[in-house]
Amino acid sequence: MVAIAFLLLVALVVAGVHVAAVLGILALLLEQMFSFFPLLAAIGEVTWSASTEFILVAVPMFILMGQILLRTGVAGAMFVALDKWVNWLPGGLMHTNVASSALFAATSGSSVATAATIGTIAIPNIEKGGYNPPLFLGSLAAGGTLGILIPPSINMIIYGVLSDTSVTDLYLAAMVPGILLAAMFSLSILLICLVMPTLSGNRTGSVSWYEKLVQLKHLVPPLGLFIVVVGSIYLGIATPTEAASLGVVAALGLGAWRKALSIQVLMIAFQETMKTTAMVMLIVVAAFFLNFVLASIGVNKVITDLMVDLPWSPTVSMLMIVAIYLVLGMFMETLSLMIATTPIIVPAIVALGFDKVWFGVVFMILIEAALITPPIGVNLFVVQSVRGGGPFRDVIVGALPFLLMMIGLIFVLLAFPDLALWLPRFAGAN
Repeated sequence: MVAIAFLLLVALVVAGVHVAAVLGILALLLEQMFSFFPLLAAIGEVTWSASTEFILVAVPMFILMGQILLRTGVAGAMFVALDKWVNWLPGGLMHTNVASSALFAATSGSSVATAATIGTIAIPNIEKGGYNPPLFLGSLAAGGTLGILIPPSINMIIYGVLSDTSVTDLYLAAMVPGILLAAMFSLSILLICLVMPTLSGNRTGSVSWYEKLVQLKHLVPPLGLFIVVVGSIYLGIATPTEAASLGVVAALGLGAWRKALSIQVLMIAFQETMKTTAMVMLIVVAAFFLNFVLASIGVNKVITDLMVDLPWSPTVSMLMIVAIYLVLGMFMETLSLMIATTPIIVPAIVALGFDKVWFGVVFMILIEAALITPPIGVNLFVVQSVRGGGPFRDVIVGALPFLLMMIGLIFVLLAFPDLALWLPRFAGAN
């Protein structure tokens, strides 16, 4: 069953079938081949149950919030302000790419939106600043992945729903690793540019402290929005769904304050939000039915028993799981990879003795890695699309140092799991 299910999944993905259709077709095929009961009759109830999950309302809210920030120029002003503070480092604007991606990720919750937004602002500076295209583009592709890890993350909401894990705990657990990964990205740029100064670009003139302080006003809105959204969750004032709604109201307020809010801007933001939400929710609904079928025919139990019975230590088993996901991430779209495998792998993870909140953080890093590994690395294509020309291999080569940083962070979390778990424990104790 497991082998046939995996082969069918790979065959449908390779055939270019849309993700939601892949999951639905796979569920129907497995139901016909292995089920002794008419599971198809339950599709209505399963679909309704999936689509009425209250926490999923946060998904369109976070998408809309990111769209409003993009369309009203908040993201562009933030990029310029951060550049004044970090451009003195070897690597210049590439540090700004990472810092801006981290800050925008903390307000948009989306990796693709982060890569596209920061890429649109930054890429015109490659030639002007004399930067090495591969490393510069790699910093954008990798920086964009921070949208999955740094709260509020849309992918973490979906993981929480599928694995029955507290989204608040996941957000708390991801905070320190998210900041650490952004710092590791910046450190890798610094070390590469110190070893090979020609990759650092043309150093700009020094910026006065007065100019730096003046630019801080453009950092206050995104930081304030982060405090409104994430702070209200951590303080127990709002659920993630309510916090997402507060974020939309705050983003609208920022747009109005900048005098950039108009009917046209809102209509574009609404349209893009609906398109993205419809895609995500169709995949989620199809995945719920697939998970129902997999559980009913016993695939989940078979995989859990297999993992537990392996003659290896839990750590070695986890390393094998990490290696499998790194390979799968090369060939599967990230959302489908996460949704299709979460309900199958999480019971095995728990059976091996690992915390599913901790694994949620590791899983997000693996999903981030999938975004920048060819041939199906979505962020690679996003950055190349924004670039508008040039060899695609530039983006691939430039992303490699950052991929190594992600793998390094996974090893750090394996060695020091409390790096992710101490904040949820502290919040629970208080």
